Amino acid sequence: MRHVKLGRTGLPVSQLCLGTMTFGLQCDEAESFAILDAALAAGITFIDTADVYPLGGTFEHVGRTEEIVGRWMKDRREDVVVATKCVGALSSRRWDRGASRKHIIAAAEASLRRLGTDHIDLYQLHSPDPSTPIEETLGALDDLVRQGKVGYIGCSNFAAWQLALAVGRSEALGLARFDCIQPRYNLLYRRNELELFPLCVQEGIGVIPYNPIAGGLLSGKHRPGAATVGTRFALGSAGDRYQDRYWHDREFETVETLKVLAEEAGIPLVTMAVAWCLAQPAVTSPIIGASRPDQLAASIAALDVTLDAVLYRRIDEVTSDYRASVDLR
Repeated sequence: MRHVKLGRTGLPVSQLCLGTMTFGLQCDEAESFAILDAALAAGITFIDTADVYPLGGTFEHVGRTEEIVGRWMKDRREDVVVATKCVGALSSRRWDRGASRKHIIAAAEASLRRLGTDHIDLYQLHSPDPSTPIEETLGALDDLVRQGKVGYIGCSNFAAWQLALAVGRSEALGLARFDCIQPRYNLLYRRNELELFPLCVQEGIGVIPYNPIAGGLLSGKHRPGAATVGTRFALGSAGDRYQDRYWHDREFETVETLKVLAEEAGIPLVTMAVAWCLAQPAVTSPIIGASRPDQLAASIAALDVTLDAVLYRRIDEVTSDYRASVDLR
């Protein structure tokens, strides 16, 4: 497993990151531990979670994923780089969400307790909060960094202009700045190549994209019609969101074409999709996930695959429309 620097920082992270949002609902604790063990054995030392996980849960499930990761990390804390996120609603109380100082400080302290650690290596905003001034948000994050409770800060789901504004405010005020962004990115969703990625390259901001296999659609195992039982496409409210993103005739048709290219190249479609993601200059460490340990293998295999120029060009031609898309779902 190769390691790369996170943006302009000196922090090395594994070139693949393990996402954990299935832990605690789709995967029980024993299965979650098995996935974490398999990832670490393969050299994945970068783990991403969030205080609102597991995916598809309700308020009663909030924090369950962090607790699982924390119990697994008990005797391994120094063996991994752990990232988590805040902003999502943790209860029905209006102040238990968002990017206000009150919520960020409380959420960070709660994540530290659940993870069983005294520091979070990378602390991220899960999404923008337009109701809170960015200066207030950055000030709270800066305090956590200065206190040693957080090593680096980042964001997720920010548009290019929102990230640029935040970086500018940080520099003007002398505050810790976002060194990483976590955007959605895959062969079926390429619009971040237009503005966000050039900004990240210019400013030295790491990119750890989620959904590199489009929630599993790029496995090629799904068929149009009813969502596949036991997958995130059928997982409560989260299933509705994933269907809205990817469960469309156009996407299924594209997947079928990509399957042919993968078969001709002699590699699994998942491997080809992750290898393509790794080949993007702006990308630091794609976030891969699984509901079983064996599902990690095809993604990890992408580290040893180099897409030749002809295959890369054909993939680009098949998916170029997703780059120009103005779909904001």
